[in-house]
Amino acid sequence: MTLPRLQLSVIGDEIGPSLDEMISFAHEHGLQRLDMRTVGGRNLLSMKIEEVIHISRTLEKAGITVPAFVSPAFKWEAPGKLASGGGKVDFAFDPAECPDEDWVAHAMQIAVILGAPHMRIFSYLRYGGFRPADLGRLTNHLNKLLGLAAHYDITLQLENEPVCNVGNIAELAAFFVADEKAAKEATPDEEEEFEEQDSQPSLRYLRPLVDIANAWSTGERPSDADIAVLAPFTTAIHLKDRDLSAKRTVPLGDGDVPWVTELKRLLSRVETKEVLASIETHCPHDGRNATARSLAGLRRIADEIGVDVV
Repeated sequence: MTLPRLQLSVIGDEIGPSLDEMISFAHEHGLQRLDMRTVGGRNLLSMKIEEVIHISRTLEKAGITVPAFVSPAFKWEAPGKLASGGGKVDFAFDPAECPDEDWVAHAMQIAVILGAPHMRIFSYLRYGGFRPADLGRLTNHLNKLLGLAAHYDITLQLENEPVCNVGNIAELAAFFVADEKAAKEATPDEEEEFEEQDSQPSLRYLRPLVDIANAWSTGERPSDADIAVLAPFTTAIHLKDRDLSAKRTVPLGDGDVPWVTELKRLLSRVETKEVLASIETHCPHDGRNATARSLAGLRRIADEIGVDVV
């Protein structure tokens, strides 16, 4: 069986806070892609459009493309819901920090300016009684994002994040089972909202951003059944590793996640020919070196399972 290729990218701020550090690392390691989340410690969603244009032009001049806008969308409390997760929220964001009152349109404009075909989203900080339909029902923000995603042909990638309602692989699979069912049972009025999209728009423009290490960090061992649910929809993954006993993130290949087995299991079920593989090092004390080690680790793992990294 021929496994899909991995389109290698690194989340820029995992290397260092400044754009210069990101670009120099990319050139040093022959990287052509950087996912963008923050620059100078500021989330792009908090920046004015002129600032984002400057970042985009600087990256373009450096010969670097941006496959994903790593946005913090929905990584905050849901309206009327008190977060109960209690864990540390990495890269926390308050939508009030967005310079545009319409944060949805602003986020999509950022993705367009960056030329990013993917945009990450979350599922609100964890609260009791969450149902998959809540993400679209509590506000109209997801529906509006989906409409804009269809217009600009940008895929929304829902990540399993432990502090959020969709926090592990089982919850991610359950979300997409519910989403598929809702799409099949949509009324004519609901379908008209997405008239510019496919007959099952949410399944095309809303996809799972599978993070295996996030799942392992919660104690979950993803099941074959859940991977089988997610793989046909998967076009992007996040890559990092965990020292489970120390409860900390380590460079890819240095931890306890059995990446050879996990990556081969997922990719053997994926239906696309290429998957965006974004390294999310999460080692801020030694970001540049840890990311370099993660790149080497990925290439070792890919060689072992016979996957091309491009």
